[in-house]
Amino acid sequence: MQPNTPRQPGAQVRKQPTPPLPAPTPNPNPGAATYTLVTEPDQGLTPIYNLLSSAKKSIEMTMYELSDTQATTILTTAAAHGIAVRVILDQNNEKANNTGAYNTLTAGKVSVHWANAAYACTHQKAITVDQATSAIMTLNLTSEDYATTRDFAVITNNSADVAAIEATFNADFTNAGITPPTGQDLVWSPTNSRSALLALINGAAKSLLISQEEFADTGIQATVEAALKRGVAVTLVQENLGGKYSPVLNTLKAASAKIAIFSSKTGYYIHAKTVLADYGTAQSKLFVGSENFTADSLDKNRELGLIFSDPACMAGVEAAITADYNKGTKF
Repeated sequence: MQPNTPRQPGAQVRKQPTPPLPAPTPNPNPGAATYTLVTEPDQGLTPIYNLLSSAKKSIEMTMYELSDTQATTILTTAAAHGIAVRVILDQNNEKANNTGAYNTLTAGKVSVHWANAAYACTHQKAITVDQATSAIMTLNLTSEDYATTRDFAVITNNSADVAAIEATFNADFTNAGITPPTGQDLVWSPTNSRSALLALINGAAKSLLISQEEFADTGIQATVEAALKRGVAVTLVQENLGGKYSPVLNTLKAASAKIAIFSSKTGYYIHAKTVLADYGTAQSKLFVGSENFTADSLDKNRELGLIFSDPACMAGVEAAITADYNKGTKF
């Protein structure tokens, strides 16, 4: 799981980073892009493994937590076949957990970089293959969580977004400063995620369907309350282990939000971070990404999500989160 609890860092291996690959040239017609939703735990990790295995030239991965040995085997196998493989792993919170993968990948000739310590943490979960296709994910590559955790990934060939992800990866791989380009859809922390999410919630006219692991940001809370007061129907599926977010949930419930919670340390776990606004209307929009509703996530971490309007992806998220609401404990 991924709550931002610092863990004791281990020893860092210093090495010269591999020079970045040239940035891809954006397709002049990004409107032709495709989006594919991967829903966890329903679909399993095969779509992600297949994406990694499809690489012919390059793989770039930024990952908060990496312990999945099947994923690391695919990466080292790709490197052994001459594919340029580069990986950024979080060190501020997850260095102890990521050191095994770091060592395995380094031994397998993968270029690995401990993430820039200037961020509170690097919580992004993203994969780009052949500078042409990117997966933007809510899930970490931690196989022990797959069977019981609600998560999503969006796989896209939107060339403007892929180019923006690559440009940011190249900077982050060398700890270079960058204001990440947003492409057509992208939501980055710590730059535009707060403004983008507030605009999405503020723009809702009829409904908001939200899933969150962490909900502690007062700005997001106030914006959801304002939506309720102007008549927007808000449904929230929230992980609430130990009643951590009950004060926020009580306030939103008093404003007429419909809320279902999950709170088992070992059972089904809401790890997805999604906002679906005005589903079923011409104005509907969907956020999927790594950003939680916390100040650190929005303002201090490296995070990545996207806001877009693909009908099939919106339908998939709506079906999954509605099912979670129906089986959750009503708050």
